[in-house]
Amino acid sequence: MEPLPLALPADTVQRVASELRCPPTDERVALRLDEQDKLRHFKEYFYIPKVQDLPPIDLSLVNKDENAIYFSGNSLGLQPKTVKTYLDEELDKWAKTGVFGHNIGKWPWITADEKIVGLMTDIVGANEKEIVLMNALTVNLHLLLYAIESQLQLHGLDIKKSMRIIKPREGEETWRTEDILEVIEKEGDSIAVVLFSGVHFYTGQLFNIPAITKAGQAKGCFVGFDLAHAVGNVELHLHDWGVDFACWCSYKYLNAGAGGIAGAFVHEKHTHTIKPQLVGWFSHELSTRFKMDNKLQLIPGASGFRISNPPILLICPLYASLEIFKKATMKALRRKSILLTGYLEYMIKHCYGKEKEGTKKPVVNIVTPSCIEDRGCQLTLTFSCPIDYIFQELGKRGVVCDKRDPNGLRVAPAPLYNSFHDVYKFIKHLTSAIDSAERKCGSVV
Repeated sequence: MEPLPLALPADTVQRVASELRCPPTDERVALRLDEQDKLRHFKEYFYIPKVQDLPPIDLSLVNKDENAIYFSGNSLGLQPKTVKTYLDEELDKWAKTGVFGHNIGKWPWITADEKIVGLMTDIVGANEKEIVLMNALTVNLHLLLYAIESQLQLHGLDIKKSMRIIKPREGEETWRTEDILEVIEKEGDSIAVVLFSGVHFYTGQLFNIPAITKAGQAKGCFVGFDLAHAVGNVELHLHDWGVDFACWCSYKYLNAGAGGIAGAFVHEKHTHTIKPQLVGWFSHELSTRFKMDNKLQLIPGASGFRISNPPILLICPLYASLEIFKKATMKALRRKSILLTGYLEYMIKHCYGKEKEGTKKPVVNIVTPSCIEDRGCQLTLTFSCPIDYIFQELGKRGVVCDKRDPNGLRVAPAPLYNSFHDVYKFIKHLTSAIDSAERKCGSVV
């Protein structure tokens, strides 16, 4: 779906190790990779939590002044340092000018979302008029699905019952693209809407968005994607791929803070054919919006799905992050991410791969696909010893990741603020955590 680096991550790790004349797992490899990283300075744009401030920390195990190993950007991104400045500016404007803040300043509140939407174009691969910033992810999914409800009725389907869920093959944990496409081909004539994740929240699998889109549309389906775990994580080209609609949140990889303002995409080919079923005063053209004559002048395209005015205090954190993305570019971030996560994979396999089965050494299984085209930055891990203990022990050592049912540990090094040395230190902490967990459990399960 996107251009891949010339060298696979494992080849790069081994090449650097050869140059340094040391094992690939040596700390010097991580430090050299950081030296060669042209994006390493972006870490300074974010606040990195200190281990002493983390609730689960055991200060007897760590240096309290060190930064945490924060691998939880797939759950909540870190705070850009400029957020407070931008919030203070708007709060100050409110205090000093009151209602006039709607029309003055760097971001007049009435059009604040429109002022920054252009910064999303590179991230999702779309034209500015195809993107709208509004609401929260689930709200936007409801709004966009309302727009195609008539398609379900057209196919004579019961709206409440007509959902076809595709599951992985028995004994497998991720989906095969050919299985997805086969279902669409066989059942597409009775399917009105194909709605998929861009990246799966649990496995970290990146789905083949252009292939799914092409297959669905060939059968007359509308095709949309929930991009919660894809936006800011992988390169997207929604316009060129012809995706009909998409939604995303901004508090994960986009670093806009908990409950941050979400986004939506409606392809320009639907500008005059798909209209929202639920409208509000911000669906109305700005030039006549305040006439209040009860005659809707609907804004064509994505912006017509807006219902109410943009929340300026949520716009500020998103802008703070998006201006960093603009400097870094998604192409460069994705290239680093492939190597960063590949290095993590290499280290895990070397220390705890399946070849350790049959020995007393614990095994760490990587659920996430090994093919770099089929994943973003997240790796989901399962263990041969109880995960609860390992998760607790990692937390005591200042590692921030998360545990998801049924038994996965999600680890997501984000290229904007994580380093290769972070990965090296994570492996050291993981070894210590597993050793401690084994002692508590008595033996490997």
